[in-house]
Amino acid sequence: MTAPFRFPRFFVTSPSPCPYLPGRQERKVFTELNGAHASELNDALGRIGFRRSQSVAYRPSCAGCSACVSVRVVTPDFKPNASQRKVLRRHADLEVNACNAWATDEQFQLLRRYLSARHPAGGMTLMDDSDYADMVEQSPVNSVVVEYREPSLHGERGRLVGACLTDQQADGLSMIYSFFLADDEDRPGLGNFIIMDHILRARAAGLSYVYLGYWVKGSARMAYKTRYRPLEVLGPNGWTVLQDENATYSPPVHPVEQALALSGELA
Repeated sequence: MTAPFRFPRFFVTSPSPCPYLPGRQERKVFTELNGAHASELNDALGRIGFRRSQSVAYRPSCAGCSACVSVRVVTPDFKPNASQRKVLRRHADLEVNACNAWATDEQFQLLRRYLSARHPAGGMTLMDDSDYADMVEQSPVNSVVVEYREPSLHGERGRLVGACLTDQQADGLSMIYSFFLADDEDRPGLGNFIIMDHILRARAAGLSYVYLGYWVKGSARMAYKTRYRPLEVLGPNGWTVLQDENATYSPPVHPVEQALALSGELA
């Protein structure tokens, strides 16, 4: 007999400084992913704008701000533009492997180098190897680490130049966190390559989407996500293709958030 499914309990974080838009406060609604139905719950929440971090699914629930918009690439219709085709050709020599979600020191050292180059003042710079292992290995869903290596030589594995912690959902791939050599002039555009590789992998597997997390309008750090078209955004009427980057996209109000608001927990 199958155990009955229990509706998850949702919680709200206290306001804290927004890491993307100066002067604003962020707040999240979240729930724990555990038990036999964790994958199904993660899939369902992913379709309504939640993201996974270890064993938690969360989405922004900020008072007076809706700048964070969930986005996903429609993989069957993606066509790389001229500059994207150039990036694909430049890194076509890389060996790509989807590995078990198990942290390695090689990955951790690459992450440290990436954070030093791209986010030297970010909170993740305080992570140690145990924190990194938790990020990778504490997954209650089907996760892999996709590794990008330079060609093997004399039987030795090539240099690790990129990696991405990725969840496989029922309808697509969700890129949880990617990192790469961001300071190597011989390997420009690796971040773009990793995204396009995921798009092409998802398409080959018959998956319709690659989930890129949140596009934050007004944040230069998040502007790159609009380069991959067609791109769908999650709004009040569900997922629609992004037509105008300057338009205002309000995320849908989730029933859980409505219930919390009525109970005073989102006051």
